[in-house]
Amino acid sequence: MAINRLLVVDDDPGMIQVMGRILSGLGQLSFATSGAAALKQVNERPPDLILLDTEMPGMSGYQVCEQLAAEPRLRDIPVIFVTAHKGAEFELRGLELGAVDFIAKPISEPLLLARVRTQLRIKRLTDELRHIATIDVLTDLANRRRFDEVLAVEWKRGLRNGDSLSLLMVDVDHFKLFNDRYGHPAGDACLRTVGQALAEACRRPGDLVARYGGEEFVVLLPQTSCPGAEQVARRVLEAVSSVRIPHQASPTADHVTVSIGISSHDEQSAVRTTPVLADVGGISTRTQSELLLCADHALYAAKAAGRACARTLRFGEPHAASASSK
Repeated sequence: MAINRLLVVDDDPGMIQVMGRILSGLGQLSFATSGAAALKQVNERPPDLILLDTEMPGMSGYQVCEQLAAEPRLRDIPVIFVTAHKGAEFELRGLELGAVDFIAKPISEPLLLARVRTQLRIKRLTDELRHIATIDVLTDLANRRRFDEVLAVEWKRGLRNGDSLSLLMVDVDHFKLFNDRYGHPAGDACLRTVGQALAEACRRPGDLVARYGGEEFVVLLPQTSCPGAEQVARRVLEAVSSVRIPHQASPTADHVTVSIGISSHDEQSAVRTTPVLADVGGISTRTQSELLLCADHALYAAKAAGRACARTLRFGEPHAASASSK
């Protein structure tokens, strides 16, 4: 079981020592004596629970809570306010900002332990449910919902930081013929094997492989320019081909192959093409939907080129009008 991480935030070192002693057996503790220091720690490594003083110089606990709520990847961290204020209006304000509980000073050790344990248990169950809701049951990869969530986050991050973002759309060639020849149970096994091959071809922790629907997968590559995405596509083509899943009904090969459409939002790198990965133009709009549309059009081009290959479609290139959908 993973170790719980708790962040205690209070401008009073004495109070931090008291809470640190009480909570020492519940997990890995870290401490901050200001709101700014707390936010820095949370951004670097989000904790499982924050115990937050409401009144601190510079930035109050309420302001810290507001900033956490504004950040999608941090807003679900439970916050327990710990404060000397006992009025209902203070508690109500904290709960309206998203806090899960409110503990008044002076602290009761049994009460603090009980409430922290309760919130850690709720957090663990919530994380498990969220994980289940974002995993594809057949392949054990991320599902469409998870992909959409991560794409939205990475798109905004890329625009904010000026980072590249690339996407592979991967389709199993002639999958209907495979199902007709070998049956649906074999088709399910094929998709699981292909999904595993994709996951093994994507080596960075930040890369996301998801089942997009049916026999279609997507690979999201943050901080990856077009040449890097093409390199990953080569690995995917080789990984799937090397598994050698028999496909005697395929007009393309005697084993299962995939076609790949590549799109990149990368304003720094020039377009590079190779014999395997040819550029087929691009579009100029700058939205995450267009990133998907680019990959979809590139996938169509790969299929038109004979399948078992990859093609690239980039933003801002000519010939956008000639790109057609599947």
